[in-house]
Amino acid sequence: LQFTEEKLGQAEKTELDAHLENLLSKAECTKLWTEKIMKQTEVLLQPNPNARIEEFVYEKLDRKAPSRMNNPELLGQYMIDAGNEFGPGTAYGNALIKCGETQKRIGAADRELIQTSAINFLTPLRNFIEGDYKTITKERKLLQNKRLDLDAAKTRLKKAKVAEARAASEQEVRITQSEFDRQAEITRLLLEGISSTHAHHLRCLNDFVEAQMTYYAQCYQYMLDLQKQLGSFPSTFLSNNNQSSTTPVQSVSTPSVLASASASLPSVSNSVVTSGLSELKSSSGSRRARVLYDYDAANSSELSLLADEVITVYSIPGMDSDWLMGERGNQKGKVPITYLELLN
Repeated sequence: LQFTEEKLGQAEKTELDAHLENLLSKAECTKLWTEKIMKQTEVLLQPNPNARIEEFVYEKLDRKAPSRMNNPELLGQYMIDAGNEFGPGTAYGNALIKCGETQKRIGAADRELIQTSAINFLTPLRNFIEGDYKTITKERKLLQNKRLDLDAAKTRLKKAKVAEARAASEQEVRITQSEFDRQAEITRLLLEGISSTHAHHLRCLNDFVEAQMTYYAQCYQYMLDLQKQLGSFPSTFLSNNNQSSTTPVQSVSTPSVLASASASLPSVSNSVVTSGLSELKSSSGSRRARVLYDYDAANSSELSLLADEVITVYSIPGMDSDWLMGERGNQKGKVPITYLELLN
């Protein structure tokens, strides 16, 4: 009745203090934008709506979604199969296999980005929407009910004519007022936690940016390595219809910022590389390293690598930050950092 009369303008209502009103609008604003950012990040990481729905269903059923190849991995597999069909000994077949392997690495990096972002960014945002904000909403509704009780008691007091009725109404107002004040305090304390939510989400945002930076640096490095491998083919095979067979393919310029960024980032299956590499760069010693992927030397200054073999690596002053010197028996040559996992 109190609520209806307020809506019809027939009853007065107790207003919340300005501080509490500000906190409420900050919480609403936070919820709205957190939801939008979360949903759009999900779309960015998984553009296929059917795959998103499937993942959501499996998550609700608390079961693991079936592992499927993502788009780069699928393209990579097609390229490798085509290359083997055309013949790994032919220039085109060989190039297809190399491109396919790189696409698969990009697919693995993509998978890693989705996983890291889900844990470090999406989950905390979802926890706020489904946890903290639901609690705030519940306590806010309770506050609304306490306010209605208080205002209904105030209305009854105004209407009380007999002294006994007035005394009973005054007692009711005192009780409902103290319950309203207590609930307002609980709601205020909860709402003031929104500032620490912002601080927490800021840390999560930094984690997301770092995951993206790692991903883009890895992709850049993989493509750079691929281009070097393809560049080792005779220019005749590389020229397309618009070029004469004697025109060498222009190499992509490599911004030093990106190169140095990628050098300082861990490779897909390896999180300890960063500290180990900077240590190795600053010392004059050598370390053992496990090779993560096959690598074909682009020229005589480089060393070809086989996945899972262990070689000795060391740094030479003035050397490009993306490379180390590698040794296997009496063979020696430059090796790309992103293909290595340093061993203790």
